[in-house]
Amino acid sequence: MVDELARGLSVSRVTATVLAARGHCAPEPARLHLAASPQGLHDPGLLPGMAAAVERLARAVEAREPILVHGDYDVDGVTGTALLVRLLRLVGANAHWHIPNRLVDGYSFGTHSLDRARECGARVVISVDNGTSAFETIAAFAALGIDVIVTDHHEPPLAHPLHGALPPALAIVNPKLAGSNYPWRELCGGAVAFKLAWGLCQRLSGGQRVRPELKAFLEDALALVAIATVCDVVPMRDENRVFARQGLKFLGATRHAGLRALLDVVGIGARAPNSDDLAFGLGPRINASGRLGSAARAVELLLADDPALARRLAGELDQLNTQRKEIEQQVLAEARERARVFADEREWPVLVVEGAGWHPGVVGIVAARLVDEHARPAFVLGNADGIAKGSGRSWGDFDLLSCLRAGQHLYARGGGHAQAVGLEIDSSRVNALRAALCAHARERLGSGAHAPAALHVDCEIAAAHIDEPLLRDLERLEPWGAGNEMPVLSSRELQLAEEPRALGADGAHLALKVRHGNRYLRAMAFGMGARREELAGTRTLELAFTPRWNTFRGNTNLELLVHDFRAS
Repeated sequence: MVDELARGLSVSRVTATVLAARGHCAPEPARLHLAASPQGLHDPGLLPGMAAAVERLARAVEAREPILVHGDYDVDGVTGTALLVRLLRLVGANAHWHIPNRLVDGYSFGTHSLDRARECGARVVISVDNGTSAFETIAAFAALGIDVIVTDHHEPPLAHPLHGALPPALAIVNPKLAGSNYPWRELCGGAVAFKLAWGLCQRLSGGQRVRPELKAFLEDALALVAIATVCDVVPMRDENRVFARQGLKFLGATRHAGLRALLDVVGIGARAPNSDDLAFGLGPRINASGRLGSAARAVELLLADDPALARRLAGELDQLNTQRKEIEQQVLAEARERARVFADEREWPVLVVEGAGWHPGVVGIVAARLVDEHARPAFVLGNADGIAKGSGRSWGDFDLLSCLRAGQHLYARGGGHAQAVGLEIDSSRVNALRAALCAHARERLGSGAHAPAALHVDCEIAAAHIDEPLLRDLERLEPWGAGNEMPVLSSRELQLAEEPRALGADGAHLALKVRHGNRYLRAMAFGMGARREELAGTRTLELAFTPRWNTFRGNTNLELLVHDFRAS
């Protein structure tokens, strides 16, 4: 099979092995995966609620009725909001926007949504990355004669005792609705917003073929969808791979003032951006504004057409991101200390920690850190005035939303999807919630313990073959993400060329220089500084790694990203 793939696709045997390991076992499906062309995008008209949504929007555009785009405060919601507002203004609509303040308003629709709609006189409200569970507020909109179009990607809620299975919106555009015939259900919220934009462009163009100025808009907007797709950590397959690959291409050439300013702040310069730039550069800066309160500056940046304004806003987001990191480190240190009490993973298969004053904007990131460190699902809750608000992150394929619903009788609000959830609960009930979640997990997992994560190595490779042609070939598989993880290779023939060097705060990382024969390679082992002693007295070692390019001070060289090592 591997040889057939290598011949049929004209790729190396290593690349063919990685493709097969990711489930692409036949040449034609693998070719489509490698191509990630725009032709791989599905018709937006297949999404539930799309026809009703675009018809209502077209009428609102033509009549210049006020339209309110109501987003969420994370990267997904901010990019989708900016995308829709830019399109609506491009086609002459009377468009306004609103994103809740995380600290004051909380998540999704609420009384603040009604207030903003009244303020701008909205006749149509479009949600981005939220709304599928907002029964009461959408019913209140309907009572005021305001039509609501929900664009979302979260799992549908349990039925409401008064309103039934779904909120009374004019249309709910969500690939995860029951009965949906859409071919791919794992879109992020920004991608669903893009689909609505595409559907509206088709409607305004009078057919499937979009007129040139709208086609140019959609192509440029793919850069925003790529950021949302990578940062929301949806599976990097099917449409998501197309969005990320094509969006990165358009991002590199974008004339969008806000995105250009962000690229400059991150220091990308003239090189082509990659998925790491989105995940660790642009995304966190867009997120920083909403994490620390209001996402307004992030939206204003992505709506900016003036380069000077864009540069100022990008600089402010960069400063906020630095502030966010400092807050995150403080909360993480306290959360780690609280987690010590729950060290026994058989008794506590789901980690639930709570702390007074923990900033709600960083609890999701801290939960993800605890998941990595403890290899089990984690909830991190910040307590203020007797109310605990927080986020949960899953481990492996554990369905965290089903787990959360095991404690639904205890919390006031909660929802999300299998990998990430949010909730609000009276702090007096946190212990009971922990017990309910752990009981569900023990039943789900049998023994109550999570299986330890084993590093999967795609294939072993001779050190002599770790070269530029191999890396160029593997680049065809990018961008990496869930379901399309970066390849992990191994080699047993490497020797330490010099003593390992500790880098970073408190020597957290290891810099290695290895050689095979007369060829030298640099390698970075992030987070492995404490293992430096394992290399004492050894010269030969086996590495599990991913080859990658490293650019430093204008020079680009092949480097090994080390996942594990052992002395031979």
